[in-house]
Amino acid sequence: MIPWLGRRLSGPSFDVLVLAGRRDANDEFAQAAGATHRALLDIAGVPMLARVLATLDSHEQIGAILLCSDAPDLMTDVPEVAELVSRSKVRLLATESTPSLSVLAGIDTLAAENPAGESQNPVLVTTADHALLDHDMLDFFFDAAQSSGADMAVGLVSESLIAKRFPEAKRTYLPFRGGRYSGANLFAFMNPAAREVAVFWRNAEQHRKQPWRMVSAFGLGSLLLFLTRRLDLAGAFRRVSKIVGVEVAAIEMPTAEAAVDVDKLSDWKLANEIYAERAKVSE
Repeated sequence: MIPWLGRRLSGPSFDVLVLAGRRDANDEFAQAAGATHRALLDIAGVPMLARVLATLDSHEQIGAILLCSDAPDLMTDVPEVAELVSRSKVRLLATESTPSLSVLAGIDTLAAENPAGESQNPVLVTTADHALLDHDMLDFFFDAAQSSGADMAVGLVSESLIAKRFPEAKRTYLPFRGGRYSGANLFAFMNPAAREVAVFWRNAEQHRKQPWRMVSAFGLGSLLLFLTRRLDLAGAFRRVSKIVGVEVAAIEMPTAEAAVDVDKLSDWKLANEIYAERAKVSE
């Protein structure tokens, strides 16, 4: 592990890769909501991607922003996105054939642009459908990732927190001893060593049609412990770290909103309801 500095970050310290690709150009969900691309779904009058980029652009700890898209022309048709691109705050990167390859391409692109002799910024990976992303989430995640001392940090939200705030929401959960967790689409690659996580992910994707190969990558013992919920969250990530070869830490996010990504119609409706709720409070 390459430790990060044990202090609160200030100024532009994280570069960002925003994933805005589609698995299929004929996205029925986006079409049903009246959008040409899922990243451009309207959330309370603003394209979802524009909300994410505006949040990132206005955060003092963020430097370069790469937008990884399968349809860059559609992205720059949005005035808010085009403006960020025009002043080079946001740059476009073509998607690769899989998410892991897109992440590797983004990390490598940012590393190649790093001036010789200077330390590489950590890289935050998030998604264009993180419609509720805000500065409080970023502040918490950045501080926790830094304090963890890990090579990579992954944001998670507990089921209990989500159920209390959004009792009707349907999420996908990972089961652990002591509770289940949903992803927050926040991944911090804190140093060059963390790239090994994306490499491991790429190798796992290559074997997605051969489950036995994926099992062999993690080890049958680890898989059985996970399936029988005998590992708590910390224990599971210690095993993952050992298998991948770099330290990976779980960051428990304190707000249920961090788990709301818009990948189905019910999520889109929920995000719009939350913004409408906030608008009423601010009146």
